[in-house]
Amino acid sequence: MPMFEYRKSSYSNEKAECVEIATNIPTTIAVRDSKNPNGPSLNLRPATWSAFQASLSAGHLTP
Repeated sequence: MPMFEYRKSSYSNEKAECVEIATNIPTTIAVRDSKNPNGPSLNLRPATWSAFQASLSAGHLTP
């Protein structure tokens, strides 16, 4: 099984209070808490991730 390659969100702050995402596996977008890299991750289908991002951009969800 391939390993996720996480990167920090562009919205990270200096206190490292952010999420990390991995997009290197075509069928899965993985999201995890940067403060707990060995903890669980939320694994989404790319279409679900795109819909989530679109909802944020449209103002339907507040970060």
